[in-house]
Amino acid sequence: MSEQSVVATRGPVRVVGTGLLGTSVGLALRAGGVDVVLSDPSRTTVLLARDVGAGRLPVEDEPEPALVVVAAPPDVTAEVVLAELAAHPGAVVTDVSSVKGAIAAAVAAGGGDLRRYVGSHPMAGSERSGPTAARPDLFTGRPWVVAAPPEAEPSAVLAVRTLAVDTGATPVMMAAAEHDAAVALVSHVPQVAASLVASQLRAAPPGSLDLAGQGLRDVTRIAASDPALWTSILAANAAAVAPVLRALRGDLDALIDALDAATGDPAADGALGTLAGAIAAGNAGVGRVPGKHGGSHATYDVVTVLVPDRPGELGRLLVDMGDVGVNLEELAIDHAPRQAVGLASISVLPGLGEHLESQLEARGWRVAG
Repeated sequence: MSEQSVVATRGPVRVVGTGLLGTSVGLALRAGGVDVVLSDPSRTTVLLARDVGAGRLPVEDEPEPALVVVAAPPDVTAEVVLAELAAHPGAVVTDVSSVKGAIAAAVAAGGGDLRRYVGSHPMAGSERSGPTAARPDLFTGRPWVVAAPPEAEPSAVLAVRTLAVDTGATPVMMAAAEHDAAVALVSHVPQVAASLVASQLRAAPPGSLDLAGQGLRDVTRIAASDPALWTSILAANAAAVAPVLRALRGDLDALIDALDAATGDPAADGALGTLAGAIAAGNAGVGRVPGKHGGSHATYDVVTVLVPDRPGELGRLLVDMGDVGVNLEELAIDHAPRQAVGLASISVLPGLGEHLESQLEARGWRVAG
């Protein structure tokens, strides 16, 4: 969003919790000229959020907010929502927690005004945390789930939908239970799987890790996430996460049995079929993941180029791609251990790979076979 962006959200907007999400909300709204007031139990954190431009600190005789955005950890979100509903009786209150059902139930049990409360969840984030990791474009092009309780007034729902649009996101209406089941599958279980795979690396010999390629980095990237935050998320959504993990455990047990059988006899009846079936099922699952711009999943030609590990080299490669008229669809960088070179895997539309290879080689690039 630019400073000239036209937004419909009217301030003051009070943001409670100035970590990654709260600060990013503030940055996005400030880019549209909205007055944002910041609050956080940690003075250091709220001052950092202010200093990166996410908003201002409260002043004496502060005007009442029109909207309150609670960006607290899931284990305390409900009590913060209840406090904000009580403190600001004219405001719409939303939260951006990744769990919706348990929070909505706690707000209702606590006597919160459900006419003014609308749970929500922007499907955006990072393995980094805190206000210094925040970005004004964090939500751009991402879904923002709006999970309103039945009691919510239409004007309150509209205010939260408008917030999503004004931060660059696309609002998606879902029931809280539907949301929690969905994020268990597409977010929470992948976090657990990445963490479990990464934990196996703790005792790995250094020589083994030198062989690590982009596949390991892809699988374990999110394992660098904040343990305290994820403990809170998983505990709050335990009822939805546990069944998916049980299904995953069943598949793992079947795969382990097949591997044990193949170890004793590679021709063991059914063992190879089980292994192949597991990989094929993964192919089918990947095929259902939306592709670029939310369209259907696409298979691309991949060209791998050796890029010297020097400033400006990757930029030069992308400029050369533009000069030959080939659009970049996806890009992955893998660094060779102890080598001053990176491997840039460039995904382009099917049929363009061979043309791109020849054009880049003509411009002096080394293309891996």
